[in-house]
Amino acid sequence: MRWLTIFLVAVVATGLAGCTKFKTYDGPEVTRVVIYKGERKLYLMNQDTPLKTYDVGLGFAPVGHKQVEGDGRTPEGEYTVDRRNPNSEFYLSVGISYPNEADRAYARSIGESPGGDIFIHGRPLKYQNGKNDWTAGCISVSNSEIRDIYAMVRNGTPISIYP
Repeated sequence: MRWLTIFLVAVVATGLAGCTKFKTYDGPEVTRVVIYKGERKLYLMNQDTPLKTYDVGLGFAPVGHKQVEGDGRTPEGEYTVDRRNPNSEFYLSVGISYPNEADRAYARSIGESPGGDIFIHGRPLKYQNGKNDWTAGCISVSNSEIRDIYAMVRNGTPISIYP
């Protein structure tokens, strides 16, 4: 019985060793992230070559460019990865530099806040409600996919978000 217990502990420990939240990546550099909102696709690019492609969820009002806080839209335009959150409520997250100066200027011109805290992030169990477009303006992927993205994409990487 003692040997069986030792064996089972070893098996469980070995299995858990592969379940880390953080991955490493030593492949080609991701030079750009490209998102096509209408297709619900995210591409990790090395120059003109897609390295990975993911299906994505968007904000709860997915059509149109994010203009003000609370509108539920996902931004469109040119941004960069500007931060990452290893302790995100949404498993892992990679920050998008929204709002840019044009976004801030427009919101200011209509007396509103442009909002912020836009991320590419995972989808924990409590947010798996069957809806694809459920965020407040972020881009969601599965938790296993955000592990890849988090490992592959560096701060400063350009992000192009198209309608």
